Amino acid sequence: MSSSSDKDGVKPQSPFYFAENSKRTKNKSHQSAPSVSNNSRPSTAASSLVNPFSPPASLVSFNLDPVSNVSMPVAATRQEDGLVPRHGVAVLPRTASYYGSRPNTEDSPGRVASGIRLRETFAAPPARPLTAVSTSVSLAPSKTNRMRSTMLEDPSTLDKPWVTKKDPYARIAYLLTYSVAFLGIAASVIRCYFGYKSVPLITGNLCMVLDEDFNSDTDTTFGPNGNWVREVQLGGFGNGEFEMTTSSSNNSYTSNGYLYITPTLTSNIIGSDAVFNGYTYNLTDCTYNLTSPEANPSSSNTTGYYQACGAVSNSTTGTIINPVQSARITTLNKASIRYGRVEVRAKLPRGDWLWPAIWMLPVNNTYGPWPLSGEIDIMESRGNARSYPDQGIDYVRGSLNWGPLSFLNAVYKTFGWWTQRRTDYGEDFHTYTLEWTENFLRIYVDTRLHYMLQVSFNEPFFSRGNFPSVVENGTQPIVLKNPWINGTNASPFDQPFYLILDLAVGGTNGWFPDNAGNKPWLDNSNTAMRQFAQAQDTWYPTWGSDGESSSLIVDSVKMWELC
Repeated sequence: MSSSSDKDGVKPQSPFYFAENSKRTKNKSHQSAPSVSNNSRPSTAASSLVNPFSPPASLVSFNLDPVSNVSMPVAATRQEDGLVPRHGVAVLPRTASYYGSRPNTEDSPGRVASGIRLRETFAAPPARPLTAVSTSVSLAPSKTNRMRSTMLEDPSTLDKPWVTKKDPYARIAYLLTYSVAFLGIAASVIRCYFGYKSVPLITGNLCMVLDEDFNSDTDTTFGPNGNWVREVQLGGFGNGEFEMTTSSSNNSYTSNGYLYITPTLTSNIIGSDAVFNGYTYNLTDCTYNLTSPEANPSSSNTTGYYQACGAVSNSTTGTIINPVQSARITTLNKASIRYGRVEVRAKLPRGDWLWPAIWMLPVNNTYGPWPLSGEIDIMESRGNARSYPDQGIDYVRGSLNWGPLSFLNAVYKTFGWWTQRRTDYGEDFHTYTLEWTENFLRIYVDTRLHYMLQVSFNEPFFSRGNFPSVVENGTQPIVLKNPWINGTNASPFDQPFYLILDLAVGGTNGWFPDNAGNKPWLDNSNTAMRQFAQAQDTWYPTWGSDGESSSLIVDSVKMWELC
């Protein structure tokens, strides 16, 4: 079948496959093929079929003559052959190759025909017929205009009432929202400002009275030229405490720049049997005369003196020798202040029924015996574990003790505490601070934000206590009188006070409430100390075996006075 190109006399140059055809036919000389003319090809059954994988009909396709290695153009057929032009370009259908259009026909193709068909496989698909929306071919990219949806309304016909008429309530809501936000911010700023201004501060000059870092040895610290005095007693200090305070370096000493107040067992010195029966223990260096001059042997009250400086163990009466030895050191006759500041950096002891304290007493009982002349507790705590139900070692407490009678203490009106939520005060050192002027008194730990107690001296303490006019001591009525009537609003806390550091053990004054934390004694029992000593196997293991965990360890002490 002759191609249309032969008829029209058109023989275009072949730009395709020259290099590849040459490569493919170099080694094909051994193949024999019949010589055919450029103007004709043998017809086969498949020659009238169009290969679906042929290039577009709009392009001139070339076949390679397997014999002469000359490319043969295949021109497009006439339009009357049944093909419709695409995009205004004449459709040139591709004729079948010399070896047929498909494999496994009656003519078995060779390797050259296989290569031709492989190229045809990746050629463009055949042309599509023209439609109503067909356009002419353009090589330049063009933007197609999308048809407008008939579901959309004309924007000019949409109703937008918010453009022509604004909602007045929207403006009110806008103004109200921002006004409330502004008022909230302004109120917060005002509250912070007045809160800051309401915190009283020491405005006068402070003069250093004591600066103790405990870098000296033990003998120097407690010697005649030292800053501290050991109080030696075993009478319980009015609280029914179970320890005796000694002057031994086993219970109070300095080491590596720290002061240690360490409790030890009396049985380690005199034996366990002597603690409970048949032993007399005397404190030859008892200081009761110095701390309580009104009760020395030369006065009529000799009972208090002997109770504070000696003890006898008797299993029949239930009296025992104090089972624990500890220490109590003070700055009495060494350093004292009247208004000022005190800082003590310390680490608290751990152990059941240990009672560490940092506190102050008046140098002179100007308004009478305790508590008429006052007591300032900068820090008190309990060594019991965090699980203790009545504030263990994770709590510290500050308070003021005062009252018009020895048995009428209004401490319940002036006390407070601070607590550690995730640890306790035996884990590390903390700074316990007292700030004290004629107008206020504040006690806090580490920062003013952690204040335990803050009292403004804006009214007399007798009025603050709201005491009754008459009280009874047994069956005898007592008319209350104001012991601070000639003082100030700060009385009795307007006199010089000195500092005390001590580690007590147990007691019968209620600091350790009955029936709390498996307490082994009762406060009202005549043999409370004996009950405590008999339960040594339960509380002593909680003190630790190294002696340090049960010690009150003090890093530094500083005292300033307003001057």
